[in-house]
Amino acid sequence: MARTTEPATEPATEPVTEPAAFSEALRRLRAAQKTAKGVSLYSRYVNRPLGRLFAAAAHRAGLSPNQVTLASAVCSFAGVAAVALVRPSWTLGLCVYAVLVVGFALDSADGQLARLRGGGSPAGEWLDHVVDCAKITGLHSAVLISFHRFAELPGEGWLLLPLGFQLVAVLIFFGGLLTDKLRPRQPGGGAPSRPSPLRALALLPVDYGVFCAVFLLLGAPGLFRVGYAALFGCYALFLVAFAVKWFRELSAPPPK
Repeated sequence: MARTTEPATEPATEPVTEPAAFSEALRRLRAAQKTAKGVSLYSRYVNRPLGRLFAAAAHRAGLSPNQVTLASAVCSFAGVAAVALVRPSWTLGLCVYAVLVVGFALDSADGQLARLRGGGSPAGEWLDHVVDCAKITGLHSAVLISFHRFAELPGEGWLLLPLGFQLVAVLIFFGGLLTDKLRPRQPGGGAPSRPSPLRALALLPVDYGVFCAVFLLLGAPGLFRVGYAALFGCYALFLVAFAVKWFRELSAPPPK
């Protein structure tokens, strides 16, 4: 991978080389961002900027996008394992939230790093989506295990909640991914529409970064169940809305 370095005629500036390369990578990454259309406020103003920092650091360290994806997987599955194996507490909740947020930011960083290097690969995209799917299913499975091992539930019906949440989350992930692949491409030449602030705000309840925040409540099992159930309700409503929208888009005549 090509790196940005100081001119060879100025050896005295060698200690400044790495920060300069990091700053240059950040500048180039800011100019290579994907559209903000259809992106929630959290992803736009928190996750993508944090991912940009990780991508610039990875670029300076000589890491590949696939290595960043694997680092994301390590962070995410550390959180999954902790939820499943450790008794809930406030400390656990903070640790789980931290590793999930870092994992999510690294998930953004791998794509940004690929664009910085001139584009990704089918294998890299495959790896990214497989890790995402495993992360989604793993987290809700971990909540189910935690409920069974540690929680004093008001009723056994609560054990169905993570299964329902897992189903809805996977359908949203897979449905959106498949729709993007099957949607007819619009003819080029038109200026991209500006992202809607209201839509970005409305998408917050189904943003993965917001979902991660519910684990901050692990120290209060009752509050965690309420927050988790509330997010499940939001996901279920959005799934219906998304499914109708996606089906209509794919049913429309292809653009001429």
